[in-house]
Amino acid sequence: MPVEGIDLRGKTALVTGASGGIGRVFAQYLARAGAAVALTARSLPRLNETLDLIRGEGGKAVAVAFDVINQEAVNQGIRQAEETLGPIDLLVNNAGEGGPIDNAWDTNPAQWWHTFELNVLGPFLCAHAILPGMVSRRGGTIVNIASHAGVYRWPSCSAYSASKAALIKFSENLAMEAKEHNVSVFTLHPGLLAIGMTESLLALETQPDSPTGQVAEWFRRQIAGGRTVPPERGAGALLALASGRYSSLSGCYLTVDDDLDALAARMNDNQDGDLLMLRLRK
Repeated sequence: MPVEGIDLRGKTALVTGASGGIGRVFAQYLARAGAAVALTARSLPRLNETLDLIRGEGGKAVAVAFDVINQEAVNQGIRQAEETLGPIDLLVNNAGEGGPIDNAWDTNPAQWWHTFELNVLGPFLCAHAILPGMVSRRGGTIVNIASHAGVYRWPSCSAYSASKAALIKFSENLAMEAKEHNVSVFTLHPGLLAIGMTESLLALETQPDSPTGQVAEWFRRQIAGGRTVPPERGAGALLALASGRYSSLSGCYLTVDDDLDALAARMNDNQDGDLLMLRLRK
């Protein structure tokens, strides 16, 4: 169930990568909280599965298939979603990929860069299309789904790690630009999940001593050790950010384990502009 006390009725959300994994869970929880949800991904049949789940619970949603790295398709798809559901109040940039797994010098450059396009250009294009409306209405929220890979070192996963770091830094800058227009921007790490990209990785046939096999084995150990997070917790954190209660944390990199009330109090008390932001330490 959604976070207690959060009512998003009258709001419209757009969730990228909503055809499965954590994106599907995000969309379901937003709909349960009362939001009308625009579901986007490249696969319309899989989007329709999410759509059926939401409508089966009495929620309101529409499925619009487009590729987030195609600017024309993004603009057209968002126009279609807004014509059906109304102006977008919440953008959840969830679509992404893990990218090639190998030493950087052994990866395919085109595959490496494609990860940047999907993980950074995609969120930029969606924000670029939606933000003018948010700015003119003086309100809105953007949540970019990030990862600890963007904050810590993830050997053999340089494309994913570097692209998520870039997404976090983009979010910080965007938050500063949008602040005067009452638009909040967050990056959220929903925790280590056993679904979505992890599930796809573990389904691959790999050599145990290969970089991909070693990363897959690390994930298996985390799952066996109970260190994964139920996707519902990440959805709860998303709803909390969507509620508008934590606008003082705009620009911050937040995780599913964070105490948002404590962080908001710290921000309000200390006016610490660098709280939970990427920076070089003195």
